[in-house]
Amino acid sequence: MFFSISLYIALLVFGLGLIYKVSNWFRYSIGTDAAEIPTSKRVSAAIKGIISTLFSANLFTLIKVFILDVVVQQKILRQNKMRWLMHMCIYLAFMLLLLMHALEQYVSANLFSDYYSTVNPFMFLRDLFGAIVIVGIAIAIFRRFIQKLPRLKTNSMDHYAIIIIALIMVSGILLEGAKIISHGEFQSMVEEYGDLDDEEEIAALESFWVAEFGVVSPNVKGPFDEEILDQGRETHEATCADCHSNPKWAFTGYAAGKVLSPMALGLDKVGGADILRYIHFLACFIGLAYLPFSKMFHIITSPLSLMVNAVMAKGGSEPANIATRQVMELDACTHCCTCSLYCSAGAFYSHFSNDNILPSEKMASVKALISGRDLSDKEIKEIQEGVYICTNCKRCTVACPVGINLQDLWFSVRESLLTKGRPELFTLTPLSFYRGFRKEDLDSAKYLEPLNKARQAIVGSHDLKKKRDEVLSVSGADKGFKDGLNLSDQANTFSVCFGCETCTSVCPVVANYDNPVEVLDLLPHQVMHSCALGMKELAIGSNMLWDCLTCYRCQEQCPQGVCITDVFYELKNEAVRVAIGKGI
Repeated sequence: MFFSISLYIALLVFGLGLIYKVSNWFRYSIGTDAAEIPTSKRVSAAIKGIISTLFSANLFTLIKVFILDVVVQQKILRQNKMRWLMHMCIYLAFMLLLLMHALEQYVSANLFSDYYSTVNPFMFLRDLFGAIVIVGIAIAIFRRFIQKLPRLKTNSMDHYAIIIIALIMVSGILLEGAKIISHGEFQSMVEEYGDLDDEEEIAALESFWVAEFGVVSPNVKGPFDEEILDQGRETHEATCADCHSNPKWAFTGYAAGKVLSPMALGLDKVGGADILRYIHFLACFIGLAYLPFSKMFHIITSPLSLMVNAVMAKGGSEPANIATRQVMELDACTHCCTCSLYCSAGAFYSHFSNDNILPSEKMASVKALISGRDLSDKEIKEIQEGVYICTNCKRCTVACPVGINLQDLWFSVRESLLTKGRPELFTLTPLSFYRGFRKEDLDSAKYLEPLNKARQAIVGSHDLKKKRDEVLSVSGADKGFKDGLNLSDQANTFSVCFGCETCTSVCPVVANYDNPVEVLDLLPHQVMHSCALGMKELAIGSNMLWDCLTCYRCQEQCPQGVCITDVFYELKNEAVRVAIGKGI
């Protein structure tokens, strides 16, 4: 009764957790466009997409992906053979163990008419699968805690997953070992199934089980006469052999029994087998109930991610389904850290104390962000820094063994973050080129809003439009500003500019406007002249800095060899330093 109630509770929690998780896929959103799609539309689009996929040629793609990427896990095999072996040991062996043993009443008993968990080959296979899972756990522990691979981070979810699986497997092996050596279990079997009344016959059977099966008895001790063993063997073959093979085939449980043998009688007195049974079953039930809320949920979502991404393509799929897929992908992450290992921006991680620079660590932060958790300004700033330092090289997406489109995910996260919090200065740097390339994917107002916000935060009191009609005194020259520029071999070339305006003449940005001064404030040659005068406010307040395409045409054409584009870089850095100094 206790186990039945516990199982029903575990199934109820699992079911509610599963409903909660799946509902999140349709309720939460990443990116400004996704936020505008109602839940009802996303649900209907998902149903429509599933039906259309199942009745199209994409069905064969799904089957192929399921076999090669889900079952065989060929992506992991290509990347790292040890990690592939670990995954296969834990995932495949645990699923086989689940089907053959945990669900034996529904699977094994229906497939095999002569099925008993205590006969071969089932007894041997159960222990074999369990041993393989233990090997997988050992490899996982070795990789995470001993080998310590670069950028392989281990969090609490990783610990919980390893602990729960290890507890299930170890308690199961100890339970099997305790049952093998238990005299109480032997007596219960004789009373329930043996149908034996002759005391001598029962004693002979007990002697046989002590000698051959490892039972520890308080009544009989070896060595035994051959006649008693022969009699016990006959009784065993007549009454027990159909449902009890030699437990030596259960090699892990038998080995555990041998270890426990010295304390076997003591365990019998306190009900050791029953205690271990409670521990094992409760560990299984807790693991089942906790599964939707843990890292282990990826055993469901990772196959989904692989198959969904195999049949979905940007531009060819419903935007509502893309929005749902991106949230689902957060649950598909296994925290294997492969993306972090291949990340081009990973080198920054050694210089900045921000875990969100690593793709694998951003995933948990993004989950917290979209769930509406109250994040501090520092936490939001760290997530922003992490997604903007990303170089958009797509290596993380290509490397992800569960097919998560990480590059698109980071782009959507960027857009979400740009609508809230502090002005993001990275929007004005070369690190935003990728955002510019994807300008057509965004509403024009949404694209310009963060740019204008960041530019205004930097310009601030240096707004040149307000000072255009003022007469500025050169007595306000900033010597420290000029000295700072002179520290750079490229930036100090501004001093040889004689104002020929060649740079302004060849600039495609200037040529784009009928009245460039109105838009850009200062033209390239005027920015150089401002630097020569030490007029910091003029130099860093010009919109020309931020509209510059960094095409280097000005620098290539300058007759004096002024590194104009490089000077612009230095001025941008100085402007950002000023903005940060103001607490932006």
